[in-house]
Amino acid sequence: MSGDWPTAGWRRTTPEAAGLDAAPLAALDRDFVAGNVPLVDDFLVVRGGAIVFERRYAHDYATLYCAQARTPGPLNATLAGPYNYFDPAWHPYVGGSDAHTLQSISKSVTSATLGIALGRGEFQASLEAPVLDWFERSRVRHVDARKERMTLRHVLTMTTGLDWNEDVAYDDPRNGASRMEATRDWVQFVIDQPMAHEPGATFAYSSGATELLAHVFERETGRDVEHYACEHLFAPLGIRHHYWKRTPLGVVDTQGGLYLAAADLAKIGLLYLRRGTWDGARILAADWVRDSLAPHVDARDGWQYGYQWWLVPDGRGRFAWTALGIGGQHLFVLPDDDLVVVLTGWRILDETRYAEPLLRAIVAALRG
Repeated sequence: MSGDWPTAGWRRTTPEAAGLDAAPLAALDRDFVAGNVPLVDDFLVVRGGAIVFERRYAHDYATLYCAQARTPGPLNATLAGPYNYFDPAWHPYVGGSDAHTLQSISKSVTSATLGIALGRGEFQASLEAPVLDWFERSRVRHVDARKERMTLRHVLTMTTGLDWNEDVAYDDPRNGASRMEATRDWVQFVIDQPMAHEPGATFAYSSGATELLAHVFERETGRDVEHYACEHLFAPLGIRHHYWKRTPLGVVDTQGGLYLAAADLAKIGLLYLRRGTWDGARILAADWVRDSLAPHVDARDGWQYGYQWWLVPDGRGRFAWTALGIGGQHLFVLPDDDLVVVLTGWRILDETRYAEPLLRAIVAALRG
């Protein structure tokens, strides 16, 4: 390990030595043990490039979700395999490993991979390029002038204008993501959706939009997005173990298929905290980090959205750079406090949004 860089392993210290109040972190730990915030799996806090607090909580998911695992539905289109969200062989840890499902945090990692390719000159198209440039137009349904104007930037900011509803529960058959995952060709399903709005005019959270990036990335670079991330993101950060699910046609599940251990996910947060540098090397262009974390569009409840990253108010008039995933996946980066926080979980049937309460509880640990 070189200096404070955790490429080969994290340095560890105490909350007090890192200038944190341990009591609020201990209170959160007790809440997780008691189930006041249900089914938390991992809780990890990094400050100053060192782990200052780390816990794992054991749950018997095979028993908890036994009935759901055997009952077909929107979160269980098949009775076994990677898209049965109740199958304990796949969720929340894959194959008994410590690699945890990240769900939609995969979107933020996909954004990082695209940013790396842009910075290296291997993704040469502009963010203003029309998405249909990467498709054979004659095979796309519902093409109109609005769909012609949909750009890569609109995809990154969830403002495509496509008719998509992900504001209902994921076990609701109307949910666009669940409908997409029940098909064989996810990319075609998404690009075939009719337009509901002018691109750029309306924020509509869409896992389908991110799945388009898998297709666009491969068409533009000639590289598979997972393989590219392994070479240019995971390897430099010392992330050696991951799993990334794929669609029935073998396309990388960029919208929700990535698995990483909590300590490895924290490395992604630290990369952004250090503005794209890692142990003396430039991984991400500084302007990509800046633009990714800029508030491009009003999202919901005072939240903003960047390039596949949420900007969540931290209660002090600032935004935390945030990646989120269904079931309790949280990556918080508090740039002014040199802080990275990872929480994972698998409360798949609980749609309660815990991000802001958890963020406030973490901010309480900051001294001064």
